[in-house]
Amino acid sequence: MTARRGSRVRVRAAQVVWILAVLCALVLAVGALFVALDANQDNALVKLVLDAADVVDVEIFSRDNGIFTFHGADAATKNALANWGLGAIAYLVVGRLLERVVRP
Repeated sequence: MTARRGSRVRVRAAQVVWILAVLCALVLAVGALFVALDANQDNALVKLVLDAADVVDVEIFSRDNGIFTFHGADAATKNALANWGLGAIAYLVVGRLLERVVRP
């Protein structure tokens, strides 16, 4: 019985890992979309998503100082799309790998 319970715990933990990775990727993707569409940053929902994306990007995929840094016209949009888009993909890949490791 304890092996069966341990297996269920690992399955549930794997599901939680995957859900968290998907949520982080979703926040980054929606944040990049809001920047690209020049959404009203005074709106509470837009501000919440952009603030969450700034936290989730863990400074590696930052739109201000990320992997890619664009200059000139539409630099903010390009930075958000490139860095947060790459961050969203990274969350999905790493999340899936961790989910497979945790799942029995």
